[in-house]
Amino acid sequence: MPVGAGDLTTWPEDPVLVEVWRAGFDDEVLESVHRGALVVLGADGEPLLTAGDVARPVLPRSSNKPVQATAYLRAGWRPRDDRELAIAAASHSGEDGHRELAAELLAAAGLTADDLGCPPALPGHEATRAQWLVSGRAPERLAMNCSGKHAAMLSACVAAGWPTAGYLDPGHPLQRAIEARLGEVSGEPVAAVVIDGCGAPQHAISLTGLARGVLSLVQAEPGTPERLVADAMRAHPWLIAGTGREDTELMQAVDGLLVKGGADGVHVAALPGKGAVALKLDDGGDRGRTPALAAGLLRLGVPAETLSRWVSTPVSGGEGVVGSVRASAVLG
Repeated sequence: MPVGAGDLTTWPEDPVLVEVWRAGFDDEVLESVHRGALVVLGADGEPLLTAGDVARPVLPRSSNKPVQATAYLRAGWRPRDDRELAIAAASHSGEDGHRELAAELLAAAGLTADDLGCPPALPGHEATRAQWLVSGRAPERLAMNCSGKHAAMLSACVAAGWPTAGYLDPGHPLQRAIEARLGEVSGEPVAAVVIDGCGAPQHAISLTGLARGVLSLVQAEPGTPERLVADAMRAHPWLIAGTGREDTELMQAVDGLLVKGGADGVHVAALPGKGAVALKLDDGGDRGRTPALAAGLLRLGVPAETLSRWVSTPVSGGEGVVGSVRASAVLG
């Protein structure tokens, strides 16, 4: 069993990272809390702040995508432009431009959506999904939020001369290359391999390893696979998530910032010359992620006014705002 794999069968006693406060009339009540773990690394990779068990292996889910994308380039894939590289690392909303770009990427490799191993889905973008439902349009593989990653995986297989059949098997050359790459940049062995929501292998590493790996991308030398991925993601934030999505809007707001969320309460962000933040909320929910991430970014020197809409998110009551979701004192 890999080092640390046994830790994945138990849960640590993590601190409260995020609090949900509701007020009104003369009282304010602490309604809910979100426990978890968070690490802030400086530009040198050394910890500036740790809360909870940041050495325990977790499943970063889609937060692993930026590093995974470097493996496609190292396998010999050469995207026609940086938009294709951005969609390779995306968790997109299935909007028209997302699906069209993933389809173009496949076509360039002589493939179609039928070659994708991700499951069919409806678009995540609310308006697009509503249009599909009204018209009776069925779920499609290209609309699945990981279709760009799968299209890039297949393209890498074609470029390397590897079989496209079975590309999601953990023993496939592409998946072995991805696992080796994640271990290399995180500075630790992958602790476990399971099946992700899109059907691809998902690799467990610690939050510290996750932060270390994404930081290495934004601080890599220009022209390297690592820097090419980081630059593509930051140049095309809409492709990484979509309209109204937090990753897209954070990267638009903070110059140089790379952000990538993952399912079940995971988030990672890195800023060159400043450092990185990685977190996992124990309950796997989304509500507390951005206040916790914003608290970490404040530690890296991002101005509070730039992060104001994420530091504290509103709690509604009636037709107004009666409270907030905000980081606990543990995060400063």
